[in-house]
Order: sequence, then structure tokens, then C-alpha cells
Amino acid sequence: MCGIVGYIGNRDSKSILINGLKKLEYRGYDSAGIAVYTNRGLEVKKAKGRLAVLEEELSTNPIKGSIGIGHTRWATHGKPSDENSHPHCDPSQKFSVVHNGIIENYGTLKEELIAKGHKFSSETDTEVIAHLISDLYEGDIVKAVQKAVDRMRGAYALAVLCEDEPDKLIAVRLASPLIIGIGKGESYIGSDIPAILEHTRDVYILNDGEMAILTKDEVTLQDVNGNEIQKDVFHVDWDIVTAEKAGFDHFMLKEIYDQPTAYRDTMGSRISMDQDQVILDEIKMTDEEIKSIDRVHIVACGTAYHAGLVGKNLIEKLARIPVETDVASEYRYRSPIITKNTLVIVVSQSGETADTLAALREAKRQGARVIAITNVVGSSVSREADDVITTWAGPEIAVASTKAYTSQLIAFYLFGLYLAQKLETVEAGEVKKVIAALQELPQQVESILEQSEQIKTVAEKIALHNNLFFIGRGLDFAVVLEGSLKLKEISYIHSEAYAAGELKHGTLALIEEGIPVIALATQEDVFEKTVSNIEEVAARGAYVLGINQEGNEELGKLVNESFTIPKTLDVLSPALSVVPLQLLSYYASLTRGNDVDKPRNLAKSVTVE
Repeated sequence: MCGIVGYIGNRDSKSILINGLKKLEYRGYDSAGIAVYTNRGLEVKKAKGRLAVLEEELSTNPIKGSIGIGHTRWATHGKPSDENSHPHCDPSQKFSVVHNGIIENYGTLKEELIAKGHKFSSETDTEVIAHLISDLYEGDIVKAVQKAVDRMRGAYALAVLCEDEPDKLIAVRLASPLIIGIGKGESYIGSDIPAILEHTRDVYILNDGEMAILTKDEVTLQDVNGNEIQKDVFHVDWDIVTAEKAGFDHFMLKEIYDQPTAYRDTMGSRISMDQDQVILDEIKMTDEEIKSIDRVHIVACGTAYHAGLVGKNLIEKLARIPVETDVASEYRYRSPIITKNTLVIVVSQSGETADTLAALREAKRQGARVIAITNVVGSSVSREADDVITTWAGPEIAVASTKAYTSQLIAFYLFGLYLAQKLETVEAGEVKKVIAALQELPQQVESILEQSEQIKTVAEKIALHNNLFFIGRGLDFAVVLEGSLKLKEISYIHSEAYAAGELKHGTLALIEEGIPVIALATQEDVFEKTVSNIEEVAARGAYVLGINQEGNEELGKLVNESFTIPKTLDVLSPALSVVPLQLLSYYASLTRGNDVDKPRNLAKSVTVE
């Protein structure tokens, strides 16, 4: 999961590459580098650490040229180091490569090349690509790249620069995202649209097995066999400001505050003018196909998986269809029972999550219809699914997902209601009631954000601890799983989330004097039972933060600190109750002095297994 940029034109490439990498640093930040064709030939500068380290090196030892490639890395093969940083070159320094993905047969290829006399300087699989292209080069870089990818197994998005053919850049992809930007007298390569958005809004989105030959004046598209292909230009209408911090100290905080807008945008035109029906024109299933669904599988990773747990609850509640929720990395390996009447819903913020994409393909191979919930138009998941519900959260830069998660919840609410309408499992009046409550959520989130100082005070206290617990029942349990993950991700506090009713089955032994416990109690049907569980941990000396809905004052009398979310339907409470948990994680991380947007060992998009 690395970031790639490339530029060919008449301007100095260095600043364009560096600025592009800044937009992609969320994809990896243990090292960075650029390769530029200069009047002295191909020159490479790279360094371990954040992009700022590379910038400092380039300010001291600048390189100048109008064609180049760049990379920001998240390590998969080889530890973070100067030697393992990209770009990688062959021994002659005539070929330079940047790569996102994993070459699964790199060991075999490396042994073959070593036997031919090649000497390697890094531990990475990517260096093998540069050596392989060099070995296969016979005066035509396009053909050499085509021959190389024919030999490689795995996932890759590549940008290749050849000293002997400095009038072109080569880009090729398989199972890793790559886009091509079209400018006037210049062309661009990027792993993601924000990397090039300040320069052009017209892009080609490469599919698997496609390559692009870029010159400053044109872009030629081919498949990896050399057959020319035609592709529509995708015009990006994003506002570039949405990718900036807009005055907030961190992207994560900005994105937490973006949520009311993300809720409104994701609901958007999907609610009828009369506000009594959900309209999902993007779902192309006929009524007969919907009625034939006998089970639903929700497949996702990490935060998206937690959104899927909420989705499971409400699809079963609203549409009365049995639902299984699976971690994508496990799904294929448990031999899931899939039939033509199985609906598979895959959830991925980036639309490029490797395990989720693999699960999607396995589901389709077995004949299931697949719906994708994703935030990225044109992503691999969105292109390969049968139907797509796009979440309009806008670019999410912070590694810890916030607005993407809650937008996924909104998508699930809409889809659950849509199914209920089609299957007539919920009365029309009840559908209208839920829609009305949905439309109140953005303003309710705003009211929670206005109370952020209260959450900050609690966060500063729990930041002093190295262990804590979250508890909840039903939908609250699904939410505390996400709250616990968020806290671990960015504060590095060890935390665990438990179903509150399971405390007596072992975990109560972990409660000791002063240990923080965050307890959600927003579900009316299990409120009294949750209160009983809270009393159990309080009696053993836990410091308890209780979160419940307005109108029930009982909880505040039992806990050390309490926070109330606005009154809503129980089924919608996750879209509100997660917000104080996001703020709690943010302020705890801030108190501990961590890098909130770029937590250690993590990257934004997991594009390798």
C-alpha cells in the first residue's frame, strides 16, 4: 500500500512529484523517493522516514528535469531503510521503477537474475522488476515492460522510466490502483486522484491488465499484450479544498467534523421528494431478483467490517433476511456456502482493499450477485461489483477512518429500508418514520460536536492509562468494537471491547481499581440489563464513562462521567454514539503526543493481502 506519482511535460518535475506525494502520504510514510531524468542522465534521491526527510535532502542536493516518477512507501518486503526505498533501479541505472503491490514470485525471478550476473542492493521485491526489465530490454521500453509483467505474479501498479527513452513514461496495473492524468502539454501518473487534482481534472482510470504510454503530448492506452484500447475520460468534479485541513489541526478532526455534510450528501437524492421512500437507482436488481434473496453475506475488513455488523442487524430487522458478516481475509478460506440466491455486500472505503476485492471475485465466481459500498468512484471494487452504493464522504486522508465509516452506516440504513420497501416487511408508515429520523442525524451530530470539550476532558484522563475496556449490548456492541479499534489505532492504548452480557464469563476478572470502562447504553430493549453490567464493573472500582440517549437520567447516577447523545430511534443510534468515541480517541492520542493522522505501522489503504 504505497503511493505512486509520475510526470512528463515541460515543467520542473521535482516540485510536482513532491506535492503529489504529499497528497499520497496517507498510503505509506516509512520512506520516499523520486527518480528524474536530468541532463546528467537518470538521477535518484530517496530516504527513509517521512517525506520531509526527502524534501530536506532535495533542498541540499537538488535534481532538475521535466520527467520523473516518485513513491511513498509502506513496507511489505524489506524493512524501512534508504536501500529499500523506491524508486529502484537496475545496476546500470538506466531503468527506474516505482511499485505498489507484491510480486509473489520475486524470489524465483531474483535467483534467475542472480544466475545471470545481476547484483541486488535491497531486500525488496520491487528491485527485481527493474532488473527484469533491464534483462528483457531490446531497445523498446514498452515491449520490455510487457514481457516483464508477463513473467510476474502478484499485484502491481508500476511506473517505469527509461534513460534511453526519456520521452515517455510507462504505467501498468494489476490489482493495485493507478490513474493517468491528461494535461495540456503534460501527462501525469497517480495512485489516487488527489495526487494530481491541482493539475488536471481529466483522468483515465486503468483497469487490471492495462498499461499507459505517456508522453507530454498524448497518452496511449494498451492492454499488456500490446493491443490498443479506447477508454472514456473521467472528469473529476471534486472540490480540491475537501482534501485540505480547512483550518483544523489534523485531518482526522476535520473529517470527524465533516460527518454532518457526509450524512447529508450520502442521503442526498436517495430519499423521495415526499420523504416516504428510499430511491436507489444504482441498484439494478429487479423486484423478482430481490425477492429471491435467501441470505446476505457482508464482507469487509477493519472499520468497514464494524459497519457491516451494524448492517447485519438492520437488514435482518428491516428486511427479515438472514445475514452473515465476515472478515474479508477469512471469507474465502472458510468455503462459504454461496448460491445464486446469495447476495454479497462488500464494503471498502478505498474500493481497493485486497482481501475484500478477492472476496468479491470469489463470490462472483460462485454465482452470487455483489453489491459494493465504497467511497471511491471508479475504484476496483466499484467496477467489478454488479451494483454500487457510493458513499459521498469525500476524500478521507487520516489513516483512522471516521466519516467513511459513518457514511457506510448511512448506506446500510438506505439499503435496509430499500429492501424492506421491496419485500414489504415494514409498513409504509414505519419506513417514513425511519426516514424522518435519518434526516435529523446531521443536525444531531452537530450538537454532539458542540460538546467536544466534555469528551476531551475524559480523554485526557484515560490517556494516562495503558489498558481499558468498552462494553455494550446489541448494536451498542457493534459500535464499541469500532470505538476500541479507533482508540488502539491512534492512541496505542490497549483496549478490548466486550458484549456486556459476557462479563461474568471470564472478563470481569480483568476489572481492577481505577481501570477505565466506556459503556454504551443506547438500546432501550436492553437498557436495564446493560445498567446491571455497568454496576458490576463499577462495584469493582472501574472508572466508567457511560453514554446513553437523552431522556434517561438513571445512567448518570451510576457512572463517574456520562455523555448523552440526542434522542433517536434505537436502530439509528450507532450513527450518533460512535461520534463521541471518535472524539475520545482523537483527544487521547493528542494528549499522548502521537501523530494522529499517521499512526505507527499503519497505512490508509490496504492494497496487499
